[in-house]
Amino acid sequence: MDDQTRIELEAAAFRALVEHLMVKRPDVQNIDLMNLGGFCRNCLSRWYQEAAAERGIGMTKDEAREVVYGMPYADWVASHQTEADEAKKAAFAKAFAENVGPTKS
Repeated sequence: MDDQTRIELEAAAFRALVEHLMVKRPDVQNIDLMNLGGFCRNCLSRWYQEAAAERGIGMTKDEAREVVYGMPYADWVASHQTEADEAKKAAFAKAFAENVGPTKS
């Protein structure tokens, strides 16, 4: 497979993942994604922002999040995010530290 085709397939897979999380499964909470998979929508948006920066494209965290969430982050939180219980929060702190970095108090 040539590089251009591989890039196009990877981009299509990314778009399908974002659509799945935003359109088909907005009920799946970020904390559950992080606890089970070690990443969440915020990770995807950070990776997107980092990829843009590597190419000299300036992008804020909010702009990157809007790409992944399909709307401003605050709107998504208001529409879809639910309160996590203490067990999920503890599991998140562990998953975040293992997959992203130390949590900040």
